[in-house]
Amino acid sequence: MSSTGTVKWLYREFGVDSVYQTGPDTWFVILARTCRMFAFGATSLIIALFMSSLHYSDLKIGLFMTMTLVGDVALSLLAALVADRVGRRRILFLGGALMVLSGMVFVFFENYWILLLGAVVGVISATGGDFGPFRSVEESTISHLTTPSTRTDVLSWYVTTSTLGSAVGVEVAGRMVNFLKKIMGVRGTITDVYHAMFWVYVAMGIMTMIFACLMSRRCEAVEPVELDVDGSRQTESLLGATSTGETSSNQDGDKGRPSHCVGTPPKHNRCSPSSPEPQNWLHKLWNDSKFTKISSDSRPVVVKLWILLAIDSLADGMVSYALTNYYLARKFGLAESYLGDIMSISYLLMAISTIFAGSLARRLGLINTMVFTHLPSSIAVLLFPIPQSVGMSIILLFIRTGLNSMDQGPRAAFIAAVVKPEERTAVMGITATLRTLGSTIGPSLTGFLANTDMFWIAFIVAGALRIGYDLGLFFLFVDLKMHAHEQIDGLVQAGETASGGSEHAVNRGTATDELS
Repeated sequence: MSSTGTVKWLYREFGVDSVYQTGPDTWFVILARTCRMFAFGATSLIIALFMSSLHYSDLKIGLFMTMTLVGDVALSLLAALVADRVGRRRILFLGGALMVLSGMVFVFFENYWILLLGAVVGVISATGGDFGPFRSVEESTISHLTTPSTRTDVLSWYVTTSTLGSAVGVEVAGRMVNFLKKIMGVRGTITDVYHAMFWVYVAMGIMTMIFACLMSRRCEAVEPVELDVDGSRQTESLLGATSTGETSSNQDGDKGRPSHCVGTPPKHNRCSPSSPEPQNWLHKLWNDSKFTKISSDSRPVVVKLWILLAIDSLADGMVSYALTNYYLARKFGLAESYLGDIMSISYLLMAISTIFAGSLARRLGLINTMVFTHLPSSIAVLLFPIPQSVGMSIILLFIRTGLNSMDQGPRAAFIAAVVKPEERTAVMGITATLRTLGSTIGPSLTGFLANTDMFWIAFIVAGALRIGYDLGLFFLFVDLKMHAHEQIDGLVQAGETASGGSEHAVNRGTATDELS
């Protein structure tokens, strides 16, 4: 094979062509998350050390992280509830604005409760993980912009580039702390250095807002095709506009009313003035949301998955990267610059490994890829507190982080493959909410253990929980059929095209399932 042929093969094998084919909107989504994860990586290195420099106890630090995640739960629920209705781009823009707000709070304030309020409302990552409300919106957007044949590759690169962002963020943070210590000298304290670091968070929030503004309307959700009472097809946007305009008229001259109301008996017409109004705006928001439309076919699968992910998230919350940094600093007395180097290499290994996730998924299947890559990472967490040398601890950390994220792209693709397209935002939103909720308890448990000099037990418990999650995934989902809904939609669309006399067959969803 020539060098050109090798490059082309690698280009296709590692899914770069899939990312290119999906167009600029996908690129902007990926870049926005990369900026966010750069900020999260930078803060994960210093957040616990910053709180410690303010002389808050380990118990208070753990409580701080827990309450931050509780705020993420509420925001995740709200974002998933309104994202498709309000607009995905607006939600992502709001995420960047909240990052700016949170960063400014941490630049200027030191009061525990003000910092906590800023972290809760401003979606600061107190753990280094992306447990906020905006990842589910991004994953739903990417699933909307891709096909079954390209989805896993694109989602894998979505994880890969964001992991690289974390790697660069944590490395920059370590170096910047060291640099700021030198230039501030005796004029500033270590707390002043940490304050200055949060300007990075502000800058990344601004970048996220810019990328959200660059996204096009293709990112927005579209309601599934419905039939009006006269048998005509209509496509309605989530904001209430039809695919051909805001209003339509019927033979009786009804004008200025949404097309789906025309010809509908007043008794059952939701747009009729005589129809009962919801009791309040929250009730209306819930009834109009996607949460109420998750089908009975999807529900058994996603409920099992949610239970497993809650268990895994509890484990991740107990031994988050921020707490792992804090553990290493306490156990071995490592400097911030050294910790930054270690975590940067860890994230780099993570990014390299996720490049192979799409290729593995095509050969092993989504579930096998998720389990067989995540299980060694879980074992490394279980064994992490055993070594008494820095070298062995770092090796186990590299194993943990190097394999930890290979399941993320396949997991998002798995969710997209087993639920209907119109359910994805809701299901991914609930998934993100439950994962965040599972993570909320972890930091407080670890803070309690650290306060009683039993920090190491957190890693034992977390490793065992993660192994249980891996085994549960394998035994519950390994034989599950993928893409059933997309195949049915594709067959229906092809049949309608053929009956209409079209010269070309439509094939939206009947691509060979290479992932199952």
